Amino acid sequence: MKRIFFLFLFIFTSLAFSQEIRKIEYKAEIQEADEELYPGATVLLGKVKMIHEGIVLTCQQALYYKKQNFFKAIGNVLIKQGDTITQTSDYTDYDANVKQALSWGNVVLTDPTMKLTTDTLQFDRINQKLYYQSYATIKDKTNTLKSKNGNYYLENKKFTATTRVTVVNPEHNLESNHLDYYTNSGYTYLYGPSTITNTQNKNKIYCEKGFYNTKTDISHFVKNAKLFLKERTVEGDSLYYDKKKGFASATNNIQVIDTVQNFITKGNYAEIFEKKDSLYIIKKAVAISIIDKDSMFIHGDTLLVTGKPEKRVIRTYHNVKIFKSDLQGKCDSIHTNQQTGLTKMYRDPVIWSDKNQITGDSIYLKSNVDTEKLDSLKVFNNAFIVSKDSLSEQDFNQIKGRDMFGKFEENKLRTLLVKGNAESVYFNRNEDTKVLETITKEISSNIEFTLDTGVIQTIKYLKASDGKTYPLSKLPEDVKILNGFIWRESEQPKKMEDIFIKDSSKKKIPIKKGSSKKANAILEHKLPKKKPRKPSLKKQ
Repeated sequence: MKRIFFLFLFIFTSLAFSQEIRKIEYKAEIQEADEELYPGATVLLGKVKMIHEGIVLTCQQALYYKKQNFFKAIGNVLIKQGDTITQTSDYTDYDANVKQALSWGNVVLTDPTMKLTTDTLQFDRINQKLYYQSYATIKDKTNTLKSKNGNYYLENKKFTATTRVTVVNPEHNLESNHLDYYTNSGYTYLYGPSTITNTQNKNKIYCEKGFYNTKTDISHFVKNAKLFLKERTVEGDSLYYDKKKGFASATNNIQVIDTVQNFITKGNYAEIFEKKDSLYIIKKAVAISIIDKDSMFIHGDTLLVTGKPEKRVIRTYHNVKIFKSDLQGKCDSIHTNQQTGLTKMYRDPVIWSDKNQITGDSIYLKSNVDTEKLDSLKVFNNAFIVSKDSLSEQDFNQIKGRDMFGKFEENKLRTLLVKGNAESVYFNRNEDTKVLETITKEISSNIEFTLDTGVIQTIKYLKASDGKTYPLSKLPEDVKILNGFIWRESEQPKKMEDIFIKDSSKKKIPIKKGSSKKANAILEHKLPKKKPRKPSLKKQ
């Protein structure tokens, strides 16, 4: 037991000795005491110098409280810690017991990486931390940081600044309420709402959590990130931006808003090349255009937007689908020129408008660039338009030819010209009883139709025609269906969400043998209800 006791006593004595608080060393030209004015203090005047565990303080006059081991410096206070840290102020209180210094009045602190100025500064020597609560300005070789509250950690050169924080350099202005800034590297970590403004071109970045390298202009944001470019706004869950290269990439829940063309693109991965005016977007990519107070959605596996706003081109590739309240479509690829208003659909295109389905080898849609309304339609090679009979699920009104040209009024297809090997089949119903009475098949070089809400109103044969109307009792089997007919209603997106549905099979089986090998694009509308005889039928 004695051995244990002496061992414990030895350890306790050693710890006590090692934790012994060292007294302040000091000197001055004049030392005196004035118990009436400064009870318990030694008054030091003229070339006052204090030394305590690696810190040297000089000033004009001071009060030293030996019992409390406390030093109060007054006038032209200069503090040096080693060869790296220098601080000046009007006043400083130094508590040697806890190694804490409180300085106020024109405080300036410098180390090899920065200069700090404030009115009041607390210096925690044990943790090598400076902190302030009444605004400070920190300058390094690159930036000027200002904030109301902040801590500076001397060992790793880190500022934690809160409340009304700004970081300014010749190219950027950063505003935040909470950030960490490293003076040796220029790294900035943002917490809470923050905005970075490019002072040269006024581009802005907003985020609520992220990283920004003030020296390389590279940033990465991960919460509510938004990039405001001159002509675009980019939003995403995660946003990377290299300002010098003019490159940005975004991930998940992306929205790119074209502020000039009133055009929006969405997806889950995007790349933006600012200097080339181009945007690449994949993973549920969709382009949204506002047309006459209605939205058109175009989805594809890949979306590419290039060119300046006045000459912008939009390309959508693979598994393309279109949805608008009065127009739907599908194809493999789409090319849209916003300057000319021309949209080109390639590879097995189909569109549905009113009650009509339109197909061809390629389909062109022309919009009025001023009104943004649909103007005209062109279908090249194997043009085919189909609409379901008004009452029968098995009967279809059909028009086919080499090429087809249509005109829109108020986004509705109003006239249709079929050129080259034109054929038509339509079902005639009694207007009163709605009973199907005859079926008419016509053949002509060119046929012109007028439509109302997708229903054929008049037919004009521009060249001699060969046609016949059949009663149902004498209807040949090959009359009801034209070669190349395919009904593709199952592929039609009926609502916006349907554009993301992948079709299970791309193979389409024509109803009649000898049909065209090319799939035909179609706009869906039901055909008009007709009398036993063709209404308003004109021949020339």
